[in-house]
Amino acid sequence: MKKATQFLTLAGTFSILVAACSGGDKGQKAGAPAGPTGPQPYPVVQVDEQNTSLETDYPATLEGMQNVDIRPKIDGFIERIYVDEGATVKQGQPLFAINAPQYEQAVRTAEAAIKSAEADVNAAQLQYNKTKPLVEKDIISKFDLQNAELTLTAKKANLAQAKAALVNAKVNLGYTVVASPVNGVIGTIPYKVGALVSSNSQLPLTTVSNISKVFAYFSLNEKQLLDISRNVKGNNLADKIKQMPAVSLVLADGSIYNEKGKIETVSGQINSQTGASSLRATFSNPNGLLRTGGSASIRVPQYLKNAILVPQKSTTDIQGKKFVYLVTDTGGVKITNIEIMELTKGNFFVVTNGLKTGDKIILEGFSGLKEGDKIKPVNKPADSVFADIKTQKP
Repeated sequence: MKKATQFLTLAGTFSILVAACSGGDKGQKAGAPAGPTGPQPYPVVQVDEQNTSLETDYPATLEGMQNVDIRPKIDGFIERIYVDEGATVKQGQPLFAINAPQYEQAVRTAEAAIKSAEADVNAAQLQYNKTKPLVEKDIISKFDLQNAELTLTAKKANLAQAKAALVNAKVNLGYTVVASPVNGVIGTIPYKVGALVSSNSQLPLTTVSNISKVFAYFSLNEKQLLDISRNVKGNNLADKIKQMPAVSLVLADGSIYNEKGKIETVSGQINSQTGASSLRATFSNPNGLLRTGGSASIRVPQYLKNAILVPQKSTTDIQGKKFVYLVTDTGGVKITNIEIMELTKGNFFVVTNGLKTGDKIILEGFSGLKEGDKIKPVNKPADSVFADIKTQKP
């Protein structure tokens, strides 16, 4: 009986100890993230203003500064093709010869008509010269002189008309040789020698592309355009375009084109369907490396002065908004909403609102923290955190 009593006493004591331990665990959890020795350590970095640049790539399409469809102005058969596809041509260089004998005949007919008209003018002039002295001597009436004068005027008009017909015939004859209107590169030639062509033909004889300069067209959405506009000086859009920095062209193979380009135009409208605005950058193309229809990417740099950047890993998304875990002077945690630019700098966001110089944020590992929790800040050098950001002078 005595042993049973002692066993019950020990069991009751053990139960009390277990309950006490359990209560201690609950109390510890209520005070998270503090552990048995107090607040837990978390890496913290201080954010400061710095000068930097953003580089963002946008898909672009390339077009020569001139793309001229070459079409015949007369009907006839292609007699000769002087150039080949892809050839570089100069303005005025012959491209095609069209066999149209009717225009040669028209020139000969016009020349003959001029000779006949000149003879008529000479005959009328002789008649006028013969009639004038007779009228002066009152041998014949003035009516005969007026008639001779009108005949001479009509013959001179016929001569002028014949000369105009010759000019027109020679112009049409000149159209039998199709020359390049610009310097450029020959495109596809769909017709061969012997093909019948006319000004109403569905396809042009070829296309000449002037690619001494190439236009690169790309688009920015409304927010991106606003971000760039706010950071470029200028009283109006024209001034801002002039102040925009030079842009680079990333070719299809990933290489950087060796000529810098300049943004020259920004569309005055935003497409209501895509929400984007079209921009045009111009690149010099002295070696003809760029071709119409090519694809590339425009790399747009944007220089920022006194910008605050935060690592992307130091932010969290809550209902579509960005937040960081701000550390107060007493080691408390404050979950703070921040606003960022559309453009990013590597693995960093550019903060436009919500943080100021000197603020400290938790670098990473904050998933279990709540508003008001106490932590033990472990300061990380800003130089090591932002080491891959090249500070540049705007």
